Parts: sequence; C-alpha cells; structure tokens
Amino acid sequence: MDIQAILFDFDGTLVDSEVLHYLSWVKVLAPFSIVYSESDFCDEFSGVPTLETAEILRLRHQLPLNAQTLTEQKNQHFVETSKTLPPTLMPNAKAILQESARDFRLALVTGSSRAEAIPVLQHYGLLELFEVVICKEDVENPKPSAEPYLKALKAMQLSAYEAVAMEDSATGLVSAKSAALYCVVIPHQHSEKQDFAQADHRASDLSHAFFHVQSLASHKN
Repeated sequence: MDIQAILFDFDGTLVDSEVLHYLSWVKVLAPFSIVYSESDFCDEFSGVPTLETAEILRLRHQLPLNAQTLTEQKNQHFVETSKTLPPTLMPNAKAILQESARDFRLALVTGSSRAEAIPVLQHYGLLELFEVVICKEDVENPKPSAEPYLKALKAMQLSAYEAVAMEDSATGLVSAKSAALYCVVIPHQHSEKQDFAQADHRASDLSHAFFHVQSLASHKN
C-alpha cells in the first residue's frame, strides 16, 4: 500500500451525533404518538441511511407520509437543533484530524446532507482540513453503495490502494470495501454488535485507528 489519503466517515466516526439524530426522529414521530427509547432506536438504526430508516418506520407503523417527506422533516429538525446544540466530537477527533492532515490528504465521505455536516465542521474549525467532502446529495446511490467512496477517490485522483477509509458502521464498511478500500472500523456502543467481518482492522478509538494507519504507511509494500 502507498497510503496518501484517509477518507473519514462523519456520524459516529468523527462526531457523536446519534443522540441528535434520535431526537430529530422523536420530533417526526411525536404527532403519531410513536415512542422509542434512545438505546433501542440507536441500536437498530445506527449507520442506516435516513431514507431507509424512514421507509422502515413508515411500513412498520403504517404512517400516512412517504419516506421522502419523513426524511425531509427529520433532516430539518436535525439542522435546526444543531444550530444551538451541535453534536460533540468523538474523543480526540480534532487532534487526530489535525495530525492526520499533516501526513495525509483528507476527505469526508458521509451519508449526511451538506446542511447537516458542513455547519458542524465549521463550528469546530475542521472544514478546511478536508480536501474533498462527499455528502448524500453528491451521489445517486448512498452507502452501502460504493459510489460515495469512488467519487471521493476520483475527485482526489487516487486509486483505492492509495487510501484508507475509517468507518463506525456495517453500512459504511460495506461501502468502503465495495470500493476496494482498506477499511478501519471504530465501533461504538450502538454499532459494536454489527457485522464487521469484512474489516481490515478493528480499532478501539480514533487514536488507535490513526496509529494503525501510520504503521501501514511506514511499511509500504
């Protein structure tokens, strides 16, 4: 491997946004008197694309709105809430990103919309560290499709063997591996029971993940 870039997922990898996504869905479901506990909801839907979550909820509860409308409502609640209560960064995320940017080119590859991701990156002064940002409106097929990662690689004019992906969910892992990327997974409490059999390395946190990438880069094949 000749690693030149690290491609980071956003939700659950760089930012602890699960609670904010949950609270946004709580507001969408409230008019229908549908209630989920935070743990149950996050355990089931961590890493699941918003539109897919919306369709599951629509069918399960026979909601009168289509999945696209539910998705738009949820995204609007997320954007409005994050203006006053931005999601917190994962432990050491800012320091790791700053250190990563000194040694590697960086891209963000997320299933979140630009309206959701960009303000958070700006709030923490991280946006300028990313050479490329791929959000859900930039692709026709979101994760678990390979398209988001393939688009990032194309924008950076890199081959898959020249980059490493960092993910927290099985959905993201499938996307990265479908793009032929080496993928480091960093499970959290809501994704730790997902299937990570395809992962090239499993890390306990971002620091561990970055140190692993550094070791790969220092032992080029």
